[in-house]
Amino acid sequence: MTEQQIDLPVTGMTCANCAANIERGLKKLGGVADANVNFASEKASVRFDPDAIPMEEILERIDKLGYGVAKTKIEIPVTGMTCTNCAANIERTLNKKVSGVVDASVSFASERASVEYLASETNLDEIIAAIEKAGYGAIRPDTGDEDGQADAEQAARDAEIKDQTRKFTVGLIFTLPLFLLSMGRDFGLIGPWSHAPWVNWLFLLLATPVQFYTGWDYYVGSYKSLRNKTANMDVLVSMGSSVAYFYSLALMLFPMLGDHVYFETSAVIITLIKLGKLLEARTKGKTGGAIRKLMGLRPKTATIIEEGEEKSVPLTRVKAGDTVMVRPGERIPVDGEVTSGESSVDESMLTGEPIPVDKTQGDTVVGGTINGEGTLRFTATRVGKETALAQIIRLVQEAQGSKAQIQAIADRVAAVFVPVVILIAFVTFGIWWGITGEFVPAMIRLVAVLVIACPCALGLATPTAIMAGTGKGAENGILFKKSQALETATKLSSIVFDKTGTITQGAPTVVDTIFYPPYIKDETELLRLAASAESGSEHPLGRAIVASAKERGIELAEAQKFKAVKGFGVEAEVDGKPLKIGKPKWFDQNEIEPETAEKITALQSEGRTVMVVMAEGGTAGLISVSDVLKPESASAIAKLHEQNIEVVMITGDNEKAARAIGKEVGIDEIFAEVRPEEKSEKVKALQERGGLVGMVGDGINDAPALAQADVGFAIGTGTDVAIETGDVILSSGSLTGIPKAIALSRATMRTIRQNLFWAFFYNVMLIPVAAGVLYPFEFFPGFLRQLHPILAAFAMAFSSISVVTNSLRLYRTKVIE
Repeated sequence: MTEQQIDLPVTGMTCANCAANIERGLKKLGGVADANVNFASEKASVRFDPDAIPMEEILERIDKLGYGVAKTKIEIPVTGMTCTNCAANIERTLNKKVSGVVDASVSFASERASVEYLASETNLDEIIAAIEKAGYGAIRPDTGDEDGQADAEQAARDAEIKDQTRKFTVGLIFTLPLFLLSMGRDFGLIGPWSHAPWVNWLFLLLATPVQFYTGWDYYVGSYKSLRNKTANMDVLVSMGSSVAYFYSLALMLFPMLGDHVYFETSAVIITLIKLGKLLEARTKGKTGGAIRKLMGLRPKTATIIEEGEEKSVPLTRVKAGDTVMVRPGERIPVDGEVTSGESSVDESMLTGEPIPVDKTQGDTVVGGTINGEGTLRFTATRVGKETALAQIIRLVQEAQGSKAQIQAIADRVAAVFVPVVILIAFVTFGIWWGITGEFVPAMIRLVAVLVIACPCALGLATPTAIMAGTGKGAENGILFKKSQALETATKLSSIVFDKTGTITQGAPTVVDTIFYPPYIKDETELLRLAASAESGSEHPLGRAIVASAKERGIELAEAQKFKAVKGFGVEAEVDGKPLKIGKPKWFDQNEIEPETAEKITALQSEGRTVMVVMAEGGTAGLISVSDVLKPESASAIAKLHEQNIEVVMITGDNEKAARAIGKEVGIDEIFAEVRPEEKSEKVKALQERGGLVGMVGDGINDAPALAQADVGFAIGTGTDVAIETGDVILSSGSLTGIPKAIALSRATMRTIRQNLFWAFFYNVMLIPVAAGVLYPFEFFPGFLRQLHPILAAFAMAFSSISVVTNSLRLYRTKVIE
């Protein structure tokens, strides 16, 4: 089974229960392995088997559940068709072979293809390529598609907000005079005429558009929810407002039941809550600002060199292998390798590092970064979805769409919240009607309980904070792949660093060469033989020896019978001489003379790694190698100590060299002479002591240890394997990202706890107040003892906004505590 994952921008959700409805509905489909719907980001992430269920069925299920998916539609002129069969062939190709195409129809008469697709899954380039592969031509429309996903989603969100604004405006126009007239009459401010029977009919006339136009979404949402055998916020609002409206209508039709109508109550409830949801939507949109900011880094056009001439083309036209030119101050459009020119490039928007990076021939450049004062020409290596920027955007989207474990509490409460509130409301009504014998005060309390309850605050508490936290991380070159990593990072008690390439530069250099006659005549001969033997090695120490020989202009010989012994060294035959080059512990003690052993110890105490060269059974020489510390290593480790985190170093180096480096940067515990395959075992041993363990690495050898750790931090400048294995990627390549990531995760989890406390506290405290528990206590203000539904609606409308606003504070958080 080949699983596929799609991320769908969902429209029409009003609360966390809507997200739960969609999740349940999708998981019931055969072929769907998992579905995760995030109310805050308004995204559905679906993992499914395309052979068992086509994507169209998933979209249809979302539609049947009463929600929508934002899609992009485009018209493409097609050439080369000769009959209707050609049109049918193109249609079949697009609908069956291009993943992400929802519907394609091709007209032979107009020679156009109308394609509806998911911009998150495919793009204009892939659609045109499919048409061309089928044997026809396609003329690119005059539109950029690079931001198709953002445009389609934003258009859908904007349309929703526009619709809500229009409905709120209509509600306000009718509610304001209704409220003022009603209050004026109740307080005797507008004269006896206001008690005439026709005034109530005027109130009905003003309240009805609010009830059934402004409030229509609540009825639709209630129907969708009840049809799916659940209950959401819409059910509470529609029930509460309907009780007040239809009770008042009943009094109009049957005057003997009473004469005090509550049309203003139903109208104000709907208008206030509509205002709250409108502000919530606007505020919620800001939590996803990091994604839009990253998408905005891509320029719309690029300058390419074709046949010696400069040509400005849409970004989507740039292909791998094209020669791209970037002038001073321009954004670099795609990833590539510099072929000519010198400049400095501002990479701060991707790495968080403010200092521009010098670029010259052979250096790599990344799309979205800003060129400095020089002109660069480079060969495009990665374009479209393959660029580093596109991958960063995908990682942030995935993290923002994932669920933290702490959210499970809110989800469990939200699942039963609305039914419990409805039960409390009717119990409240029954008790107060039974105690007082008065219907109206009991009804008022029932409406207040229904309206004040707010499941949205519970649903938004965690995801909005996750979105803001991961977005803030992306701005600082810290990419959390899943929200679980952000949550777990707060609990780490120790962090393990690999030494080579992590604490050090990862580019060791030869420092000392010591030869011993009669096996070797001089230093040059020692280095020639050792470098020749190591020329087939991939180990950094071996490469350092080869590089040193080449720097001195030493010509290497061809090695025979090469064999690498993992974790120890290499064996080979050079010029007929059998050689062994490796760590001192690889050799028996009687193979190394006492004076040589003393020299090895002295070099190791200086923090150097010593390689012994054995030739024809005797010690031919020593080569010591040193790796320079990264300038930020000591300060990053000091910050971790301030955060009460123990720092451990794992290295294949000898104990003395490891301790020398450990002392220099402030390491708490050292595991020396650890072979690559033993790194994950050391991490596991630390975990067995108790506490959660993080691992920082950048190489293939670190991948198993990164996977074993509770949180793996992968240095972004390292290999792709490490990045795949890591839970947090430091795209800046700087170790200062580790304490920043810890600080940010702690700030995010603190915000989540604050949000959840407020959401629970609000509902636990105010639902009983609305039910009338304070009524017997006369020292409380009257508006609390008899909470009016209008005040309840006001509180409900602004409860979720407070949660989202608190999450937005994370964007102003300093990432180092």
